[in-house]
Amino acid sequence: MTTYAVTDDTFEQEVLKSDIPVVVDFWAEWCGPCKMIGPALEELATQYEGKIKVAKVNVDENPSSPAMMGVRGIPTLFMFKDGQVVSHKVGAAPKAALDSWINEVI
Repeated sequence: MTTYAVTDDTFEQEVLKSDIPVVVDFWAEWCGPCKMIGPALEELATQYEGKIKVAKVNVDENPSSPAMMGVRGIPTLFMFKDGQVVSHKVGAAPKAALDSWINEVI
C-alpha cells in the first residue's frame, strides 16, 4: 500500500467519507520538510495497511482543501476518523513520532 494522492475534488469521498481513519498530509513539491517525512509516511501506509489510509494533498495544485482546514504552514498532518478531525500536527517529525501519533488514534 502506498499513499493516496487526494485532490480538492476527491477530498470529501477519500477523506471525510472513508470507513477507516485517514492521515492527510498537506504538502508541496518545493517544501524540504515535506520531502523529509514523505518516506516515513510511505512506510507507515504500508505498515498500517487496512487500518488507516495516508492521503497526500498538494497545496499548490489543490488550494480549497487546505483553506477549508485552515492550513497556514506545511507540512501539516490531520488525522480524520468518521469524517471528523481527531488530531493534527504541524511540521516535520521522525517516523517514530508519527507512528506514535497514529497509534494514539487507532
